[in-house]
Amino acid sequence: MDESTRLHHPGEKVPVSGIYKCSCGKEHRFANVDVLGHTFPPVPKDCSGIGWHLLTPAHAERSP
Repeated sequence: MDESTRLHHPGEKVPVSGIYKCSCGKEHRFANVDVLGHTFPPVPKDCSGIGWHLLTPAHAERSP
């Protein structure tokens, strides 16, 4: 499974710095740039999603 299709749940450690989108499809975004190892936040309160997918890695040369 490549990183853009992997679902990351709130509270998990962020594996790749970048911009993530919510799994609900409403384009909620979470920007995580240069804070590799921090944890994913909860999805927005009005959101039906359950996690985050990588949209754009911050450093393509360092991404899997």
